[in-house]
Amino acid sequence: MNEEKLKKVMIQTLGCQMNVYDSERMADMLFLLGYEPTDSPWKADLVIVNTCAIREKAEQKVFSSVGRLCAIKQRRPRMKIAVAGCVAQQQAEKLSARFEGVDLILGTRVIHKLPDHVKALENGESRITDVEMPDSGGLSEENCPPAAQDYRRRPGGVSRYVTIMRGCDNFCSYCVVPYVRGRENSRPPGRIVEEVRGLVSAGAGEVVLLGQNVNSYGKKEKLCSFAELLEQVNDVEGVERIRFVTSHPRDLSDELAAAFSGVKKLCNHLHLPVQSGADPVLKRMNRKYTRDAYLERIEKLRSVSPDIAVTTDVIVGFPGETRQDFEMTLDLLEQVGFDTLFAFEYSDRPRAPARKFDSKVGQEEKNARLKQLLQTQEKITRRIHESLVGRTMNVLVEGYSRHGRSPRKQESGGCVEMTGRTSENRIVNFEINPDQGLVQPEDLIGKTAPVEIIRACANSLKGKMPVEESAVLYTSKGGKIHAA
Repeated sequence: MNEEKLKKVMIQTLGCQMNVYDSERMADMLFLLGYEPTDSPWKADLVIVNTCAIREKAEQKVFSSVGRLCAIKQRRPRMKIAVAGCVAQQQAEKLSARFEGVDLILGTRVIHKLPDHVKALENGESRITDVEMPDSGGLSEENCPPAAQDYRRRPGGVSRYVTIMRGCDNFCSYCVVPYVRGRENSRPPGRIVEEVRGLVSAGAGEVVLLGQNVNSYGKKEKLCSFAELLEQVNDVEGVERIRFVTSHPRDLSDELAAAFSGVKKLCNHLHLPVQSGADPVLKRMNRKYTRDAYLERIEKLRSVSPDIAVTTDVIVGFPGETRQDFEMTLDLLEQVGFDTLFAFEYSDRPRAPARKFDSKVGQEEKNARLKQLLQTQEKITRRIHESLVGRTMNVLVEGYSRHGRSPRKQESGGCVEMTGRTSENRIVNFEINPDQGLVQPEDLIGKTAPVEIIRACANSLKGKMPVEESAVLYTSKGGKIHAA
């Protein structure tokens, strides 16, 4: 393709991993229309803001970002602005009325129509709004953007996302996902495996399978179970590690729990959102499980994989949450021993049933509870990290750490600092001295290497790669690949 004819697109991604995945697919489709990526709105012919509506603050961030882009457009009137994702689906009328500079509003289930709409904009059409939510009873590939033929065009990374299903049927009372992403539909397993092969051929070592509730994958369409899908991905040559998010505790089956010992490439980590440790709150949330049922699932997992790392989500200040309810949540944190958590203050969302609930918790109290929750989890995480000091752990190397090639590092005897994750999803920053071994730092990226943990930090671990090990590379299976 003639580079002089290439147009430029900037895609700003806000929100969850599924938005990251959708943004990659949008970039794939736009490449075929002659668009190459840029990170500057001052250079872009088209800017897409891919949005999140799950929390009030996330929505506020969207409106601030779109406002700044519209101000830039006043100086660059030929630039086109598109808003996609959950806020586009939920707040299309508000966006259109508030921002005259927005040319395209694109819903969550019509991403595949992006090329047609962009062509229409190029031909002079403006103010296109498409928030149709088709539901054909199955997620056809027409309603899922086609995979690019050349996966090497996608922005790099050792770990890559693959959406296996869209939407949700659970209707938790605080959540907008069923309204902005539609009802639950699963992709055919063959297309998922095909996409995984493409990503691996482009250098991915780890794949992360995405869905609002992966535990119910394939049930509607009578496809294979999620555990069976994991087996199929496990069989793809070149895959080093498999992760997935997110699981609903109610649907965590014995078959899936057993996969943590039976599927060799499946990482020893599970994200299992609990949201609250108090049964009255869980009932109002419409979570369809109890505290005891959640703990039984944790016990089942640890009977299969004793060292499994469990992370979670917690909402504080849900309507009607008493101080005693909150204390039950703090107690659950200690009882389970979560590695980390994502914590949020409850906020009313449009169309979510909980917005009509009474007994709202005041903002000051929500702030105080969130602070106490995070302080409690900090102590638990620190305790877990300190227990790992002295152990040697396999780390999938993702690249240089934030300060890996800083002048300070280069002055300290030639050491550089790399970063990666253990199977349990713990971040490890570790030093390697390329002057004392045959392997250069770049050679480690995408490989799994043994790292000795030497220090515990609040959110990560510090390690070092032994000198005698720096001359070899390791695969996830423990096999050595000697450096040239």
